[in-house]
Amino acid sequence: MEHRTAPERAALLGEQVTDLAADIDSGRTDSAAAYKLVREADLLRLLVPRGAGGEGLSFLEYTLILELIGAADTPTALGLNMHYVAIGSLCESGDRPLTGAAREFRSWVFDQVVHHGRMFASATSEAGSGAKLQRLSTTYRRCDGGYVLSGRKSFVSLAGVADYFIVAARNADDDAEREISHFVVAGDDPGVRIEGVWPGNAMAGTSTASMVLDDVRVQRARLMMNVEGMSLFKLVQEPHWMTSGYTGAYLGLAAAVHGLIIESVARDPRRSTDPVVRHELGRLNAEVRAVRALVHAAAGAVGEQRGTVETAEAVHAAKYKVGELLADLVSAAVRICGTAALSRGRPLERRLREAAYCRVMPAKPDECLEYLGKAAIGLDMHDVRNFDW
Repeated sequence: MEHRTAPERAALLGEQVTDLAADIDSGRTDSAAAYKLVREADLLRLLVPRGAGGEGLSFLEYTLILELIGAADTPTALGLNMHYVAIGSLCESGDRPLTGAAREFRSWVFDQVVHHGRMFASATSEAGSGAKLQRLSTTYRRCDGGYVLSGRKSFVSLAGVADYFIVAARNADDDAEREISHFVVAGDDPGVRIEGVWPGNAMAGTSTASMVLDDVRVQRARLMMNVEGMSLFKLVQEPHWMTSGYTGAYLGLAAAVHGLIIESVARDPRRSTDPVVRHELGRLNAEVRAVRALVHAAAGAVGEQRGTVETAEAVHAAKYKVGELLADLVSAAVRICGTAALSRGRPLERRLREAAYCRVMPAKPDECLEYLGKAAIGLDMHDVRNFDW
């Protein structure tokens, strides 16, 4: 693997997980098998700066890799993205000089990923509030040498797979709901329990479950960047880590669904010669191309103008349009393809079930439109009071 480029390794991984996808979807194979392949493909250090032993890819290059893997197996792409949701902002700080405990924290994370092959994941979402940081019920309180975390997280991807989880919590002794902190919790720390595997009708490959934090003690050194209360403010400045990775993975899914629709029509002489069907395929082709251009432009903006409202607008617009494209493709597949293509267990049928979840991943359609609407009328989107997260 070491002599292959990241896209080449991702392409090979795509071939491997394609063979596993149906068995993982049906429960015949555990999703951990896919992430064993992810580790073997050496895809956990893509965004870690070169100076720290990583590959230092740009956000656009990363998005293209998610798109490639997402076309092969979307749950695996989403799981890989959760690793970077957890460490991505840290990777982006790689060219910024830090001092003291913050520098030590960053060095420790990079060392765990690069030299020990550790996988990180995010534990943010909670029942009833989703991933909105301002509505968290999970709390932390200070203790000698560190903190004690208590609460319950729902919809934790890579549960039972990741080595570490970045847990979002609010200060139990402070009423300021906007002062949220993140902590690194190991999957085998005392008081951490994984339970209640999510019984979805798709996306089994994300290895999603609930996480219980029962008075989990963490050292001061495991506070993200050694700074309390800054998580929401960081998200307001740079929301792409809670949104854009999903966009790349789901763009890959859209491309896969589009390709399977075309294959189904091409095999049917009656449909392939129907001018109405041909026009519909042409329209879908134009839509896929337009959304891909928007997604790539937004990803490029993250690398060139990270932190600007204009980039955040592009990120939200891209996520919204990918969701709309998938809904359009699902509707078209039902209209155009024969019942055989939609039979349970067929690749197209599984992809259509997976497509529905784009709308529940951050940011949801209404959240994207609200952000774009507020920005359009000139509200300060760097002010947390205008950012409903």
